[in-house]
Amino acid sequence: MSFPISEASPIRFAAALPARADVVVIGGGVIGVMTAWFLRERGLSVVLCEKGRIAGEQSSRNWGWVRQQGRDPGELPIMVESLSIWKQLAAEMGDALGFRQAGVLYMAKTQAEIAGFEAWTEHARAHQVDTRLLTAGETMAMLKGAAAPWTGGLFTASDARAEPWVAVPALAAVAESKGVVIREGCAVRGLDLAAGKVAGVVTEAGRVACDHAVVAAGSWSRLFLESHGVSIPQLSVLASVAATEPMPEIFPGNAADDDFAFRRRADGGYSIAPGGEHDFFIGRGAFASLKYYLTVLRKDFRSTKFRLAAPKGFPDAWGTPRRWALDRESPFERQRILNPAPNMASLSKVQDSFARAFPSLGRPKLKSAWGGMIDSLPDVVPIVDHAPIPGLTIATGMCGHGFGIGPGMGRVVADLVMGRPTGHDLGRFRLSRFSDGSPIQPGPSL
Repeated sequence: MSFPISEASPIRFAAALPARADVVVIGGGVIGVMTAWFLRERGLSVVLCEKGRIAGEQSSRNWGWVRQQGRDPGELPIMVESLSIWKQLAAEMGDALGFRQAGVLYMAKTQAEIAGFEAWTEHARAHQVDTRLLTAGETMAMLKGAAAPWTGGLFTASDARAEPWVAVPALAAVAESKGVVIREGCAVRGLDLAAGKVAGVVTEAGRVACDHAVVAAGSWSRLFLESHGVSIPQLSVLASVAATEPMPEIFPGNAADDDFAFRRRADGGYSIAPGGEHDFFIGRGAFASLKYYLTVLRKDFRSTKFRLAAPKGFPDAWGTPRRWALDRESPFERQRILNPAPNMASLSKVQDSFARAFPSLGRPKLKSAWGGMIDSLPDVVPIVDHAPIPGLTIATGMCGHGFGIGPGMGRVVADLVMGRPTGHDLGRFRLSRFSDGSPIQPGPSL
């Protein structure tokens, strides 16, 4: 079974580009869509350009979790707001999002994990999140037929799930109905600058004049920004996910331990994935950014499988150009959608771990499997900040957390673009933390 969104998918959003807009959003994932949504709600004219298809990359390939639990303290208040927006959207849009509040459960095998859970509950209490620690017995009672030796758990009942590949295009359709101009299959090749400021963007379909641009391009953000002299230590990791055939319900929400993660799907199966493993393609960016990642590598080295080179055309592939003329084809047109092959060996281990944890169900049968490239940063929190180029705002490096936080972060980015108070302390997300001598402070690995 092929992934639901691909280059073969019919173009759904094909609006003609205007000569001018107040803001151009670059990237049609959940962050870009929701940023455009809120900018339009505030009365601005907005164009959203997506080189491939709306949600064609990580915004449709993620686990589908909408979680407060385990978030970095800097993200948590925005995520609390985001959950509130998700609930409002679900009330307005009905079942179009597949939104369900069924909770997030983490299972621990060691006392060290329990201690980490307990430490994080301080952040939950600070923001009135309904997270609670569970005993071993309470954890086992929540999971039908479980046989794993879990020593306890962490549970947030208000956390939720949605169906990513359905939800984000549905949100884009509503944004379009509000007046956002959305164009798929339209790569932004670069910025048009005048006196050092944003004066427009140059797309493969022509120039759009604007005073502001937002880079929300996921794994492509670094390549785009560096072509304009803005350096960020963003890298991308491959995450592998599979969908099972329909199975009896063992838990209605989302759950994970250090071996596997799962969530209930609308089709009666589960999305399953490694609990913490991922693959990393070594490219130019890895060498340029190595110093920033030493802290997280020391902490989590064994969870990363290193590969020698990215596939041809990927943002950090050795042969991908770093500079190009704006009147010529760009790398964004040569690779419309990142569609990496999943690590089937890792997914096989997940099947085995699942079978050991739930022996009555046996080894789950897979209906499909896919890979996605997660835009990551050394401290596992995003960059949400103005760029050194006046008129340019960056919203990237969501580190696999973008789907759930997307609505809230979109609201924040929209107000940041407009120079309005965001209602949140964005110091944790500042671009300058990678250049002002600040130590790398990774967020909680929960």
